[in-house]
Amino acid sequence: MINKNIIENMENKEKYNFQYCQKIVVFSSDLKKVLLCRRKGENDYDGVYSFIGGKMETSDEDIVSAMQREKNEEVGEDFKIQLYHEFSNNLTFKKKDGSNMILPHYFAKHLEGEVKLNDEYSEYKWVKIEDLEEFEPKIKNIPESVNKLLKLGETIEDKELDII
Repeated sequence: MINKNIIENMENKEKYNFQYCQKIVVFSSDLKKVLLCRRKGENDYDGVYSFIGGKMETSDEDIVSAMQREKNEEVGEDFKIQLYHEFSNNLTFKKKDGSNMILPHYFAKHLEGEVKLNDEYSEYKWVKIEDLEEFEPKIKNIPESVNKLLKLGETIEDKELDII
C-alpha cells in the first residue's frame, strides 16, 4: 500500500513545479540598442529573436553565477557585460509541453568583446530601441521588457553593476 504522504507530495510537486529561466537584457554601452539572438532548434520559439539566458541549474551557486554560466555558454566568455541583479522584470510563460516558467529579466550593459554564438542560435543583431516594435520575428514582450529595464538602467550607477 502506498503511503498517503507520498501521494500528497507527488501531487504537490506537480502543482508547484516550474522552471526558473533568467533572461539577460543586454543594452549597448550607450543604451541605444539591445542584443537579440535568433533561436535555433527550439520547440517554442524556433527562428524567433530573444534575449540571452536560460534555466538555473541545481549546480549554480547563485543567480549571478547562473547568469554568468548562461552568458558564457551562449555568447562567449570574452563577451563581457555589466549586470544589475538586484531587480528584475518578472514574466511567466507556459510552454507547449505544459511546463510553467518564471522568466526574470535583468538589466545589463555591454562592456567589451564580440558575440560568439553557440549552437542554440543562428544569428544575432544589435537592434535600435526605436526599431523594436517593427523588428520581427521576436518574442512579443521584448519591447515592453526593454522599456521597463531601460528606465531602471537610467537610475543605476556603474559601481552597482557586476562584471560577468
